[in-house]
Amino acid sequence: MFLHLINKLIIMLILHIVKQFLMYNKIVMFKDFKKFLVRGNVVDLAVAVLVGAAFNNVITSFVKDLITPLTGIFTGHATANLNNYVFKINGTAFNYGNFVSNLISFLIVAIVVFFFVVQPLNKLIELTNLKVTPNEKKCPECLSSIPKKATRCKFCTVKVD
Repeated sequence: MFLHLINKLIIMLILHIVKQFLMYNKIVMFKDFKKFLVRGNVVDLAVAVLVGAAFNNVITSFVKDLITPLTGIFTGHATANLNNYVFKINGTAFNYGNFVSNLISFLIVAIVVFFFVVQPLNKLIELTNLKVTPNEKKCPECLSSIPKKATRCKFCTVKVD
């Protein structure tokens, strides 16, 4: 009876220690997780994913509701649906219309991203890199930026006027 009571007490003590350890680690992990979530790049990434998903829906609708009916002009079907275009070889169906529809969606997204994200960002980077401080000059040999008063280039050690 006495040993049974001691065993029970030891088990309770061990469980209490484990519980306290887990509670402490939960608090520390929660704080670390909170820091991770509050960091700017994680929030920016989440917003970008949500905006990208919404943009994908807009583009898909644009292709389905506006671009696809325009194909009816060329095919002679007033309500053309690219998803219905299929050809068969030996009983196997090849749904090329769905592929064409997705390809058009991809090209529209790529064009929008290129002209509204990549090009302006490249222009901004180009404008910020053009600013050369007036107290620097270019080395005629290696084209590195060196102080205006320098008599030798610090990179290639050629004499500079």
